[in-house]
Amino acid sequence: MASLALNETGLEDCGIDDSFKYNLYGVVYSIAFVLGLITNCASLFVFCCRMKIRNETTLFMTNLALSDLIFVFTLPFKIYYNVRRHWPFGDGLCKISGGAFITNIYGSMLFLTCISVDRFLAIVYPFRSRSIRTRRNAGIVCALIWLLILGGGMSVTFFSATNQAKTITTCFEGFSQKTWKTYLSKITIFIEVVGFLIPLLINLACSSMVLRTLRKPATLCQIGTNKKRVLRMIVVHLAIFIVCFVPYNSVLFVYAMVRTQALASCWLERLARTLYPVTLCVATLNCCFDPVVYYFTSESFKKSLTTGKCQNKLESTPRTEGPVSSKENIETEKVEANRVSSNGKEQVTETQF
Repeated sequence: MASLALNETGLEDCGIDDSFKYNLYGVVYSIAFVLGLITNCASLFVFCCRMKIRNETTLFMTNLALSDLIFVFTLPFKIYYNVRRHWPFGDGLCKISGGAFITNIYGSMLFLTCISVDRFLAIVYPFRSRSIRTRRNAGIVCALIWLLILGGGMSVTFFSATNQAKTITTCFEGFSQKTWKTYLSKITIFIEVVGFLIPLLINLACSSMVLRTLRKPATLCQIGTNKKRVLRMIVVHLAIFIVCFVPYNSVLFVYAMVRTQALASCWLERLARTLYPVTLCVATLNCCFDPVVYYFTSESFKKSLTTGKCQNKLESTPRTEGPVSSKENIETEKVEANRVSSNGKEQVTETQF
């Protein structure tokens, strides 16, 4: 997290120089700003203006795009700071920028987890999950996620203050060892568990159960040509989650242990402070990669983006692309009823993909 940045001097005896991070941040933030602004504005335009199908997954994706866009708007300030190595924008914007990073990183993980759970319910329990997978419940979940990440962001931004060093003002750096021991280590561990570890385990569990369901002969017979697309969705989703977030959170945890002297080692601190800028940059780029999830998860999004039109009828995606009218619901139930096997077991049907 930016406001828990590994940018302070750390253990003076180690003599570590991590000044390379300023140029690295400047370049990556510039790329993320341009690509993130274009892709997320386009995504929100499609969700709000082009797509005629409104469902729970669309709601999760819209909130994810909004989280990315809020973070993208703070990047010009970060770019200026890393290029000039001076923060002239005041303490308030320093706190907002730090909070926006927390909101984006952990909000992205939580919203991606919601999409993964929704896909799991649609494929593994397509009938029994109908009462759960509603727009109302999705809206409640999104509201709870925003409260959680904003609360976590506010708790961290309390420490994201500017520091004056001669004629230079710094932001996101300069936390003392006492601050780490008293506050930041506890906040870091809480955010790591709630915002990273639990979502990671849920994503892995949901994906494994979906893969197991797809291997069943009855499922393969009914899912038909959609199997490859569902597998592609899982691969893209997990790749973004693991590549962007696992390295960053792992390095952050190690650094927190070093700063609190739970692991007193110059070698570990040197490793953490070398890897941290790289992993943070990769995590930052998640705001550019998230639209890839929209493209592979939502058939409506793909058609709206490529053709400018959105089909009104049911499409070949999980029920997240499901019907919006009572008439369509009746027709869907008839099709599903005809596809249920004689032994009464619940199976995945073509109408839900």
